[in-house]
Amino acid sequence: MKQWLETRAVLDFVSAGRTAGKRVGLATVVRVRGSAYRHEGAKLAVADDGSTAGNVSGGCLEQDVREVALQVIRTGEPELRSYCSSADQVAAWDLGVGCEGQVDVCVELAEPRPRERELLEGREPFSVAAIVGMRDAACGMRLIVTSARAEGDLGSQDLNQRVVSKARELLETGESGIHEITGRSVFFDVLVPPPQLVVLGAGDDAQPLVRFAADVGFRVVVVDRRPGYLTVDRFPAAAALIDSGGDALDDALALDAECYAVVMNHNFADDQAYLRALLKTPVGYVGMLGPRQRTDRMLRNLAAEGPTDEGRVYGPVGLDIGTDGAEQVALAVIAEILAVRSGRRARSLRERRAAIHASSD
Repeated sequence: MKQWLETRAVLDFVSAGRTAGKRVGLATVVRVRGSAYRHEGAKLAVADDGSTAGNVSGGCLEQDVREVALQVIRTGEPELRSYCSSADQVAAWDLGVGCEGQVDVCVELAEPRPRERELLEGREPFSVAAIVGMRDAACGMRLIVTSARAEGDLGSQDLNQRVVSKARELLETGESGIHEITGRSVFFDVLVPPPQLVVLGAGDDAQPLVRFAADVGFRVVVVDRRPGYLTVDRFPAAAALIDSGGDALDDALALDAECYAVVMNHNFADDQAYLRALLKTPVGYVGMLGPRQRTDRMLRNLAAEGPTDEGRVYGPVGLDIGTDGAEQVALAVIAEILAVRSGRRARSLRERRAAIHASSD
């Protein structure tokens, strides 16, 4: 879920570098076999002065990939590097590889990509298809595909049509990766807008929640009916600051099933109004800060007004990890949202029998 925001930062780095007269190499994870710290689509940009943006691993591959990128900058020729860790996972960690698996990284010279950057400002998923066969004369040619249109050219009308069809199939699953199409190796970088976290209440304890959630990859919106609390200085990581009470929330903000909400205004009437408005939307998670009795009282009040879907309400909000202070509460809340989003029961990884990244046990 970080890929959207991370790609935006990397493309900004590329554009700024080229404007400053620098040459920039771009490394992209195009294939992962087994376990790896990052997935397909992770990116690292390297300028000719050694400055970087993004990452392709937990730090274990960055030094070598950076050297490859500097070589690509010098030669102008793309490189496809494969990194394979030891079958002994402990030895792999000790050697700095970090995970038991194979990671293929494509490194190329980078130019500004204004159309992709423009799409990253919206909320529409899209896929960038690029030929990555190093011996293919068309290596690096790109095609941008959304659900409604396609832009670019891979050199063949038949290939374009097949790639567009595959890209739209992958937009449904959200999975990036290499696929062989008419004998060509095509990497599909599928970019799905990040989930949105709506924090209703702009008090001091909302600040670490907004900051941590943005770092994790959420697009964070802060809502409060007190405009004095809604400032960029207080919430620099927020994508939007909205002055609204619960009664006007529906008009102020579009909420869908990819939105998660945390109500933390510390005023009973205001929080109940926000809860009432949220339960009329498709939002799948509504976290309620405060004692259980307080949330139960709100739900009883709302039930008296009509049917209420209490299954979406998480109150008290957050995982039961033992917290003290706003920062720890924020971690517990974000962890619970991630668990709900992935459909997992929160527990220690040592209890998990399946692979870490498997969708289920």
